[in-house]
Amino acid sequence: MTTTVQPHTTAAAPGPVVRDDLTAEEYHADTTSVSSSGLRALLAPGCPAQFKWDRDNPRPAKKEFDFGHVAHKLVLGEGSQVDIVDYPDWRSLDAREQRDLAHAEGRIPILAKDYAAAEAMAAAIRQHPIAGPLFAPGTGRPELSLYWTDPATGVRCRVRPDWLKQMPGLTLAADYKTSRDASPEAVSRAIRDYSYHQQDALYTDGIWQVFQPEDVRFIFVFQNKVAPYLITVRELTQQDRDIGRARNERALRIYQECERTGEWPDWTGPVTEIPQIGMPAWDTLRQAEEYLG
Repeated sequence: MTTTVQPHTTAAAPGPVVRDDLTAEEYHADTTSVSSSGLRALLAPGCPAQFKWDRDNPRPAKKEFDFGHVAHKLVLGEGSQVDIVDYPDWRSLDAREQRDLAHAEGRIPILAKDYAAAEAMAAAIRQHPIAGPLFAPGTGRPELSLYWTDPATGVRCRVRPDWLKQMPGLTLAADYKTSRDASPEAVSRAIRDYSYHQQDALYTDGIWQVFQPEDVRFIFVFQNKVAPYLITVRELTQQDRDIGRARNERALRIYQECERTGEWPDWTGPVTEIPQIGMPAWDTLRQAEEYLG
């Protein structure tokens, strides 16, 4: 099913669209729009040249993500079919053959012990005083694909919220992430390391563009992958969201220019002289004080 929302953009630009019929693979394979991960890849330490190569040469999903996909399915109620492989590990030939066959046929293989852990994680989510009601079955819609045209650049954008709750006066988007360390300190570092503040800003802006709600909130739900599967639920500070939005705006301008010119530069771009480079500023300062002072 494809639901087309009345556009709020110019007549020349495609309007907002909500898709509930796309698989995750189909969504990620789209080259006619740019996603949050794409915008993050355009900025340092990434670059347009690497983004373009990765977009045009998609790699198979990493097998280590299988556990996270299963946990998502159990929490959200949406996802690929799961094959439970009743072996203690992947060392035997038969276990590996079952795993490879599942991957080849579009299913997610998982060891029985790991599936039990994913079930325990989903149970911990349901029992959590905040995450439980947030992800309560029937209260939201999982993995809708939202498309809109950025009004400033004309670039077609897309997001796929894990869980979308539409209530009178408020739309909530919840993003569920599994992690080896879901402590608040680790979550803070992950926001920096993976530029999740850009994800927050783009998803928030996309929901505004598509649904025009009175208010939007974006919620991060991080969960440990080890017992007792502790959970951290947080909202981003407004300052960090503003930084993420500014990063998105720059990435959108880069994407727009690359599409216009057909040129996708590396980190350096066109130069006529070899640039200088040094250590990171803090290390230069520390070593200068120690050895040059």
